[in-house]
Amino acid sequence: MRTMGGERRGKLAILVGALLLWGGVALAQNAPPPLPNQQEGNHVVRNFRFQGGETLPELKLHYTTAGTPVRDSGGRITNAVLLLHGTTGTGKNFLAPNLAGPLFGPGGPLDATKFFLIMPDGIGRGGSSKPSDGLRTKFPRYGYVDVVEAQHAVVQEALGVEHLRLVLGTSMGGMQAWIWGERYPDMMDALMPIASQPVEISGRNMMWRRLIIEAIRTDPEWNNGNYEKQPSRFVAVLPVFNFMVESPVRLQEMAPTREKANQLYDQWVQNYRKSVDANDFLYWFDSSYDYNPSPDLGKITARVLAVNFADDELNPPELGVMEREIGRIKGARVVTLPASNLTHGHQTLAQAALWKDYVTELLR
Repeated sequence: MRTMGGERRGKLAILVGALLLWGGVALAQNAPPPLPNQQEGNHVVRNFRFQGGETLPELKLHYTTAGTPVRDSGGRITNAVLLLHGTTGTGKNFLAPNLAGPLFGPGGPLDATKFFLIMPDGIGRGGSSKPSDGLRTKFPRYGYVDVVEAQHAVVQEALGVEHLRLVLGTSMGGMQAWIWGERYPDMMDALMPIASQPVEISGRNMMWRRLIIEAIRTDPEWNNGNYEKQPSRFVAVLPVFNFMVESPVRLQEMAPTREKANQLYDQWVQNYRKSVDANDFLYWFDSSYDYNPSPDLGKITARVLAVNFADDELNPPELGVMEREIGRIKGARVVTLPASNLTHGHQTLAQAALWKDYVTELLR
């Protein structure tokens, strides 16, 4: 029993670290070894026009690639895979050991010695242009369609890729994968949206996002985005993100007493306080305003295998969304992983060992 308890505590410590990392907090840790031919780059789009009509003279788009392009007799790249990150992340999230190891390692479904992997930072995140670069709330309002158009510029203009073997996205990246399939139906062989639903964000999923947005906008120190130091009050609300992305069972294991629950909450707040820019965070959660792929799902011609999780509080399967929508895409399939002692709600997306076999199946 002592050994089992020690193992559980170890797993919980890893889980807490994962939640903080995926919650937008970069933890100090040893970087994993680089993938074969791992490189970073920037692509600048001049006079990028956002769907709202605003224009940015220079939109910088950061990306990471790994692997080596394979070209056919016509010089076209044939082994490219596009990987799309979640709301609070960057392309480098895919380099985390629990993702990179099972997916990109030797013999993995996306073995980096065989595939050319493209991991862009979405608008507003990582090394790409964002409000905290200086424009603050004068930065154009962007939506998921704008982010997809910017990703397309990286893929086609910066990297010269005309066709993708696979577009795989997690959470927000999964939502953007649906958009990719609709806007560029002939550009990819397969789509794998993970931990997402192809419908307008509504209900509880919309309300908790609104809670974060209003916490920032009503913080007296926010000053309409023109703050000299980071506002301090809104961060007390941000652990709602952690509540929503973890399963209730795992949360109870992490905080089995009143004291431990308060300690965990305080730790989350402190980590957000050290790492979050209020304007960037506001834009992240507002950017889903234009998301509603449902009306155009019939435009998707790529093979689709969507993966969701039974204990995902963000995309609860009991709503019946996937069963209703997936039939509108010819040959599409949805898999819902059952809850177990290995799953972590929405955050099961970070445990590629649990769903990597479906990547193999889809590519086959």
